[in-house]
Amino acid sequence: MGVKDLEDLKKISMLRSQIESKKIEDIMDTEFPKVGPEEKLIDALGMMRKTGYQDIPVIEDGEYIGTISYGSILKKKSIALDSKVRNLVNTPPVVTKDIGLTSVAEIMVLNNLRQVPVVSANKKKVIGCVGRMQMVKLVEGVKVFKDIKSWEIMTSPVEGVKENALLDDALEIMRSLDIRTVPVTDSSNNLVGIVGMKEVIDNNWKASNKTVGDISGKNKASSTTIESVCVSAVKTVGWNDDIETAVELMTDNGISTVPVVEDGELVGILTQYDIIELISACRERQFLFVQISGLDDEDKGYSSAIYDTIKDEVEKINKIVTPESLSINVAKYNEKGDRSKYSITARLIANGRAYSAKQVDWDLIKTVNDLMKKITEMVKNEKDSVGTYRKRKK
Repeated sequence: MGVKDLEDLKKISMLRSQIESKKIEDIMDTEFPKVGPEEKLIDALGMMRKTGYQDIPVIEDGEYIGTISYGSILKKKSIALDSKVRNLVNTPPVVTKDIGLTSVAEIMVLNNLRQVPVVSANKKKVIGCVGRMQMVKLVEGVKVFKDIKSWEIMTSPVEGVKENALLDDALEIMRSLDIRTVPVTDSSNNLVGIVGMKEVIDNNWKASNKTVGDISGKNKASSTTIESVCVSAVKTVGWNDDIETAVELMTDNGISTVPVVEDGELVGILTQYDIIELISACRERQFLFVQISGLDDEDKGYSSAIYDTIKDEVEKINKIVTPESLSINVAKYNEKGDRSKYSITARLIANGRAYSAKQVDWDLIKTVNDLMKKITEMVKNEKDSVGTYRKRKK
């Protein structure tokens, strides 16, 4: 048993019923941090640092007006810490208490949210918040999830940094992939530590900080080494451990990321996001959800061509498996003068299985095309890869 069980529509229906036997009210936080629009950014960041929330509701005169997000703040490296929260409010999707938990999972996945506000029927009041940790706990005690192995949903290969690298290298990975934690390895790819934004901020938080760049470490990253800030006592799972083991580590230790190792070597990474994707895959749906993030204004004109490329490959994939969601993140950076290079990552969920890939090139459409072909090839090779995994020593 395992991920393959999710191909059985009857089993999916049963699993969906188990998950949605619980309601949002059963798992949401009714005590949650909040900020006002006239408060300063430094106060919001301090609240995030203290509570662990990364998406905090902004309340004005008792009514919800949006959210201030850790991820969007980090992208504004030069913004002053005494800026008002009002200038950084965004409006991600919210949920009401009558929505199913598989739908909540899908909203989290498609919008890469750490917390989702639960609002009243008129959407004016925030009555609670649902975070990734509460969603992940839904896996505990569900037999099908217990039978799914780490290697079946982990991300591999892993974007990591060497122990002798600089903090700037880890920060660049975090920003380009919109992640918060990066594993640290030695020259033999053995796991020796892990570094996250918590460690970055804790080591750079000073009263003299003036901008987000000061706190994120960007202004001093060139002289800060990974080994000086990373956590060396890392909680890990084996590649053949079930995901309930990973969930227990996450919930018991208050962590969001668990490296997957085999004989000490880093072979993958398992996050709360991966598990929530699995919950999302149980949602009853009629069509594929596609989410593209990171396109700047200059490249948005290529959206139609990008979707055409995706459609062509998805049609091929659909002949092999049933695709449920596809998320694509576009990162762009200058490498030669004014010419920009694209680093694009994709993650496809199909039949409960996660397929992840990355492609780097100069041309946006070509990069997306090559990336989608890579995903298609991964799906085609699935049966062989599963057979290889199952033959490996346990």
